Amino acid sequence: MLRSVHERMLGVSELIIVRHGETEWSRTRRHTGRTDVVLTDRGEEQARLLKPLLDRRSPAYALVSPADRAQSTARLAGLENTETEPGLWEWDYGGYEGRTTQQIRQERPGWYLWTDGVVPGDAEHPGESVEEVGARIDTVLERVRSLLRAGDVAVVAHGHVLRVLAARWLGLEPAAGRLFRLDTGTMSLLGTEHDRPVISAWNVPPPT
Repeated sequence: MLRSVHERMLGVSELIIVRHGETEWSRTRRHTGRTDVVLTDRGEEQARLLKPLLDRRSPAYALVSPADRAQSTARLAGLENTETEPGLWEWDYGGYEGRTTQQIRQERPGWYLWTDGVVPGDAEHPGESVEEVGARIDTVLERVRSLLRAGDVAVVAHGHVLRVLAARWLGLEPAAGRLFRLDTGTMSLLGTEHDRPVISAWNVPPPT
């Protein structure tokens, strides 16, 4: 159900952030950018458990990453009025796709994604800088802000790209996404207070 015009004028609509459920690669901490990995059984259960939380919000729109893990999460969580948004793809990790931080640090001691970036990969994984991810997310947020006039908007995507989204919502540099840990199968809320962007809730696990 859409919120009333009076509620919208008060600015109560919020951006609902959903990180997809567990995959085998997220479970083993492998960097999963454009590789289309499916949900594990636990990941599917995480998505189903999110449904009661999302039902209470009744988002007017839902924008979903093209990745199967995000699409499946949105479906299992019962989201309606969904639309695929290419700008929500995960960070392209380039030559680090499929590798863990521990493995990368064997070659680059002390490596940290948010400050050291990635190396180019193959044609399907050319890699992105954090600034490029931020620019992509800025475009998504422009659209989100227009949709928020109609009510809550849900965004279903991936850990790192959603952390960048949170940073940009708050007006911080893209690399400030490093400050916002985000687990699989969680819901977060971005809103406003006195017309200024805030985090209303973060990294909330579903009820069990």
